[in-house]
Amino acid sequence: MGETPSISWVGLGKMGLPITGRMVEQGLRLSGFDRDQGAISTAAGKGVSPVATLADAAKSDIVFTSLPDDKALAAVTMAEGGLLSALRRGAILVETSTVSPEISAQVGRAAEGRGIAYLRAPVSGNASIAHTGNLTCFVSGPRAAFDTLLPVFTAYTRAQKYLGEAEEARYAKLSVNLMIAVSAAMMGESIVLGRKGNIGWQDILDVLKDSAVGSPMVHYKAATLAKRDFNSSFSCRQMAKDLDLIVGAGQAAEMSMPLASMTRELYGALIGRGEGEADFSATVRLSEWMAGLGEPDLGK
Repeated sequence: MGETPSISWVGLGKMGLPITGRMVEQGLRLSGFDRDQGAISTAAGKGVSPVATLADAAKSDIVFTSLPDDKALAAVTMAEGGLLSALRRGAILVETSTVSPEISAQVGRAAEGRGIAYLRAPVSGNASIAHTGNLTCFVSGPRAAFDTLLPVFTAYTRAQKYLGEAEEARYAKLSVNLMIAVSAAMMGESIVLGRKGNIGWQDILDVLKDSAVGSPMVHYKAATLAKRDFNSSFSCRQMAKDLDLIVGAGQAAEMSMPLASMTRELYGALIGRGEGEADFSATVRLSEWMAGLGEPDLGK
């Protein structure tokens, strides 16, 4: 690998697009590929050099992927014509998505067999802040590859935590998302309990923000809930997908996960009510419906 390694990014979607834009702003040069030509064009407008095929992306020394699920990861990396068949020996594959430890381990074994360093580097944070560099990332895989990539990680994240040689980063991301999902469910019920006690909409949001439970997530969501803004930063459908991964990881680890399982059912109910593409904070609307409450007066 030369002094200035070449970088490609595969998957210019909800997260990949703002992250690559941030990387360009920080002075990195990279190429990008996506099956969606519109996404490639948008990325090109942010300074990402477009490539026409997956094989072209695989010519780089370092290839990042940002993909929606296990199936997409398997197809892009391990299927015929996928990245692992095209990357050169000694290249680094960096996978940033939220996927299961099982599929990630399969990719890891396939990469090792071809002499490719594979880093699991999922990010924490949503698309609305990805362009600011305030994401965090959890990383596992070969330590030498992490050390090589650390300057690149710092271009789009504010904190980077190395966790080990295998699937530790996958479990870290699922653990964080479990806390977020359960917190959103609790926040919904707490707000509705306050409304039942005749507390005004903004007042109960202020109570939660200014109390011992006023976490960064509570502060962030209280700001959008103040306006009843349920435009998605991370949708109910995406959260349900992640909860499936979380429950599956727990089952594989032979542990009971009652809170994860119950919260998955709540998001299933939201999807069933047509809220699949709403923001995951729509748990408050489900709690309102179950409590027989209508829309609140936002002025109180």
